Amino acid sequence: MAEPTRFAIIGTGWRSEFFLRIAAAAPERLQAVGVLARSDASAARVAGWNVPIHRSLDDLLAARPDFVIASVSWPAMPGVVTELVERGVRVLAETPPAPDADGLRKLWHDVGASRLVQVAEQYMLMPGHAARLEVVRSGALGTIGGVQVSSTHLYHATSMIRTFLDAGMAEATVSARTFTAPLVDPLTPAGWSDDVSPKDRTTTIATLDFGDGRMGLYDFVDNQWWNPILSRRIVLRGSHGELTDDTVRRFEGTEVITSPITYRRTGVDLNLEGNDVVSAAFEGRIVYRNPWVGTRLSEDDIAVGSLLELTGQWACGDGAEPYPLADACQDHLLGLAIGESARTGADVRVAPDVWS
Repeated sequence: MAEPTRFAIIGTGWRSEFFLRIAAAAPERLQAVGVLARSDASAARVAGWNVPIHRSLDDLLAARPDFVIASVSWPAMPGVVTELVERGVRVLAETPPAPDADGLRKLWHDVGASRLVQVAEQYMLMPGHAARLEVVRSGALGTIGGVQVSSTHLYHATSMIRTFLDAGMAEATVSARTFTAPLVDPLTPAGWSDDVSPKDRTTTIATLDFGDGRMGLYDFVDNQWWNPILSRRIVLRGSHGELTDDTVRRFEGTEVITSPITYRRTGVDLNLEGNDVVSAAFEGRIVYRNPWVGTRLSEDDIAVGSLLELTGQWACGDGAEPYPLADACQDHLLGLAIGESARTGADVRVAPDVWS
């Protein structure tokens, strides 16, 4: 049996607990060997996870993790990542790796050549998106020219758009606008609210033109992640078909074929195998298998767990880079361009940058 992936964490915020929870669910595969907490209050936040808590980086690294997760604030992230790289440590940085464009460029200047930094972007490892990507790569839709994402915000959404379009580091022109309207918004990270009266919420719509007929449409509403009355939507439009959420319509020969992506889920009705998404299939072929069956992880946790394991394989020299710093910088730069265009009302050109 393979040794578990060993990781340490710097930071004790909300995201840090995601990693600790997943490790606790699969201890034979993931092991949190330590957390760096700078104060008594921060140490208290993670004390219940039964993981060693350290007060110095030297002590944390003495636990010999395969890699260290930098789960700190946006302003603190570049400094933490740089210090770890200077010590020769492989890093998984939370998103985004720096707050702004200048910060991204400086971070790349400081650590880009080291190839020691990956970034914790998990969305394309979620079961649904991973299944859709396999359908795209099968050629069922032909050449993808349009991707519409209404699900998550900024750099997460641009990561999805670039991946489905296979756009790489192509130049893009970003045009964004905002619209404000009342919306019931009863659930936030703090929990359910007793105030269910409509409040003004902003919708941001943006187009990302990558040239050669490749276009991304970004559509995000404030708190869309949490608001239970808002749906998620994804459209992948190719030369020979279109995928909308989990339905594919495509042209083959002289016929139009409509096929669903279907999911096998256990724990439904009288099934006693446990509550898991097991696999996804398209036209008689498995296009996704859950590598965490038996853990009962949510779909987002499945993606984070997969990212941790892939990062461990990369750190030990046994796998490819799951999401390199260059990709994270490009996606955040596109996200920043959406924000700038929405504020100014002008198009923003995102040219190839220093990491391209």
